[in-house]
Amino acid sequence: MEPIAYGPHRDQVADLYLPAADGPAPLVVVLHGGFWRAQFDREHARPEAQALAALGYAVANLEYRRVGAGGGWPTTFDDVARALDALPGLIEDARPGRIDQDRILYIGHSAGGHLALWAALRHRLSNESAWHTEVAPRVAGVVALAPAANLVDAYHRGNGQGAVAELLGGGPRDFPERYAATDPSVLGTADIPIVVVHGDRDQRLPIEMAREYCAKSGAELVELPGIGHFELIDPDSTAWPFVVQALRRCLDRPGRIHT
Repeated sequence: MEPIAYGPHRDQVADLYLPAADGPAPLVVVLHGGFWRAQFDREHARPEAQALAALGYAVANLEYRRVGAGGGWPTTFDDVARALDALPGLIEDARPGRIDQDRILYIGHSAGGHLALWAALRHRLSNESAWHTEVAPRVAGVVALAPAANLVDAYHRGNGQGAVAELLGGGPRDFPERYAATDPSVLGTADIPIVVVHGDRDQRLPIEMAREYCAKSGAELVELPGIGHFELIDPDSTAWPFVVQALRRCLDRPGRIHT
């Protein structure tokens, strides 16, 4: 494991895991969950990152500022946008020839799933947004594991005991422009494969949110019977093979798949 800093703050860092084989490997950027709160950090995604590296991926386990330690609106989004723009080049500088710049994937769990979806849709943001990109981000696909795919819905459901309000500073009536700029469910479709994996026993974020997001966006939904929230990031769980398959499908189906 090798830390790669993408900014001066202690949380502006990603842990890089490289596969044993030499040569360029697909890069998987892992965005951890924890309802965007500071008490949850990238450490709980370490087994996931190590397991993916063992499968032949280069893995960047991303940290970002979170609510309670300088994060929230807008700094959490500043960090994620900055990291995803900078990391491919930074990793190439640190480890020349070890990543395939044309095969970059985002995988995120829970709040990290929200951030992964949002990051892939930054070209859909208004031109006035600081996070807007003129062209689609250079990513081959996104795997979102039990994501907070609809922030307005998550706010009204009270998911994470008020976590969305903490992230954005209030509710959708208070800050409609913040929700419009950060909610994947209103940013339209992507030009890349997106696979949402969600268990039907999830008590943290209900599978109905995933069903509604995929029906609206055209993303693929993989429903896992009998699976809860955290099995999706456990390499020893029965859910893990479906996560690995989702990543492989993203690489096998380049280009536009949504209409």
